[in-house]
Amino acid sequence: MHLDLSELSQLAPIFRELFKGYHVSRRDPELYAQLSNFQDQYRALFKALGFELVCDTRGFYYFVPDTATAQVNKTAQRLALFTFIIVEHLADQGRDPIAVLDGGSLGRDELPALLEKYRDLFVQAEVTTQDELEEKIMRRMTQLGFASEENGIYRFLPPMHRFLDVCLSVQQDRDLAASLHSILPLPTPVLIDDDAADEDEEAALARAIAAEQEEMDA
Repeated sequence: MHLDLSELSQLAPIFRELFKGYHVSRRDPELYAQLSNFQDQYRALFKALGFELVCDTRGFYYFVPDTATAQVNKTAQRLALFTFIIVEHLADQGRDPIAVLDGGSLGRDELPALLEKYRDLFVQAEVTTQDELEEKIMRRMTQLGFASEENGIYRFLPPMHRFLDVCLSVQQDRDLAASLHSILPLPTPVLIDDDAADEDEEAALARAIAAEQEEMDA
């Protein structure tokens, strides 16, 4: 495929966000529109760098490592655990978990009770205080595009479906509460590794463009 880099006007900011594990959704109108309009071109370019650009039909884009040996990282484990906990917690309250996690919201004032109720599980994720819950889980969710935060309200964004899908698949196969409290590891979607940004993003982008140009010239 011939790539006209002049068409990819948002290449640098798109790569910067995806490279650090962020999920681009309609909340990012310029980046989302550019990815939607030139999806094939971006896929070809990023493939040269070793990343698969995934487009979820529910309205978001993200990177997955282009390797069968991708490891589940600590952030993914924590976010998966949090999703499972939220689903069980909301169900216990008679609230619809899907309605909350699919565009709904959770108040910061709800976190202390959540932490206390599931303290034994949060300890497994090295979360023992509300500050750690906000720093290691809630803040990472906003950094990676799974949620937004404003005035103490966390609003869940479409990329949450990556974790919700896994949770619901478990619920179909076996008892969710039993899975949550078992000693078996929870199923977890693959996120970009926490250390993936060790390489300078500009150098990585330059390497991707060079690799694609070599392929075109061959």
